[in-house]
Amino acid sequence: MKKVELAEHSGFCFGVRRAIKLAQDAARKSKLPIYSLGPLIHNRQEVERLRGKGIHVIENLSGMESGTLIIRSHGIHPKLLKEAKSKGLSIVDATCPFVRKVHQIVALLKQDGYEVIVIGEKRHPEILALPGVKVIEKKSDVSKMRKRKQLGIVSQTTQTIGNFNEVVQALLSKAPELRIFNTICLETVKRQESTRKLAGRVDSMVVVGGYNSANTRRLAEICRRAGTETHQVETADEIKPAWFKGKNAIGVTAGASTPGWLIKEVMKKLRA
Repeated sequence: MKKVELAEHSGFCFGVRRAIKLAQDAARKSKLPIYSLGPLIHNRQEVERLRGKGIHVIENLSGMESGTLIIRSHGIHPKLLKEAKSKGLSIVDATCPFVRKVHQIVALLKQDGYEVIVIGEKRHPEILALPGVKVIEKKSDVSKMRKRKQLGIVSQTTQTIGNFNEVVQALLSKAPELRIFNTICLETVKRQESTRKLAGRVDSMVVVGGYNSANTRRLAEICRRAGTETHQVETADEIKPAWFKGKNAIGVTAGASTPGWLIKEVMKKLRA
């Protein structure tokens, strides 16, 4: 029998678990429609399960005149929040506390006159919720920047520490004064470290999570950088036995937006 091992830290993080609880509680209590502005989390299967509980996804606020709006864990741009309030919508704020901390740091840096750099993905909802910042995705982007007097630096909470350090190092030459805040979430770091350790002692890795999930994609990148054959799947049905021919040890990890029930299904299929 092949050995199948799950990474110590896998699946839902605190922020995601909190967001889902708040949304489900709202759905139970309210007789009006419940909506999230964009998917509550980056996992299609869990979003579909929540839809069955009456929590629907909308892409914008046009046409929404009543009901409850769930602000997802990624946060919301102040202009959108103002628009939602002006419509008189009932608002449930499920912004992750770690994401909210990034917003607070950005506001303080701006107040002190710093131009703010966020290390992250330009189209990620967590970044889109931050007004008036410059986004740097990778080290090579820094060369295009002109020099500034003061730079304040924060990170998307799901970045890898490696990319964060590389970009920060490159930014040191762009301003005489920098204030640097490592705002990568501790939950993210734990998942990345436990994944890296597991990938180093198995023959093959299975990464469970949405293809639209940034933190899940990063776990897959970490496994591949470790030199381990890696397969990312959203569900157990995608697993092919041929992947593991001649492999004795299989590792499993999952992104912070991957529900436990999906991880259990994958583990069950692998052990079978």
